[in-house]
Amino acid sequence: MKITFRWLTAISACVVLIGPALAQTKPERLDFGKREFDANCASCHGMSAKGNGLVVEFLRKSPPDLTLLAKQNGGVFPMARLYDVIDGANVPTHGSRDMPIWGRDYKIKAAEYYMEVPYDPEAYTRARILALLEYISRLQVK
Repeated sequence: MKITFRWLTAISACVVLIGPALAQTKPERLDFGKREFDANCASCHGMSAKGNGLVVEFLRKSPPDLTLLAKQNGGVFPMARLYDVIDGANVPTHGSRDMPIWGRDYKIKAAEYYMEVPYDPEAYTRARILALLEYISRLQVK
């Protein structure tokens, strides 16, 4: 009986001492843009976005350093241009392109996920691309 009582006392002490500290910690913010980047961009552009991903040696053309986009554009992050590149909606149908067309991929994944549930595929795609662009804008060198 003493062992059980000691065990319960130890657990109670831990809850009393550690509980308030755990309650005060803020949960980490879910970063949708980073999640998109890690899932769809890092293999080519690298986790640091400098164009040093794991599959670079298999690509015909080296991916650009995404941390320099604003610097190379007069200090302005080229949001509209990047949106078009990622979405791929304005790519000629018979042209070649090294980067995947993520807009089409996002729409296909949304259709597979939502199936017959009503949803707006354009809004779904736009939200994912904008989250990704917001993350990439935070990576820009000053």
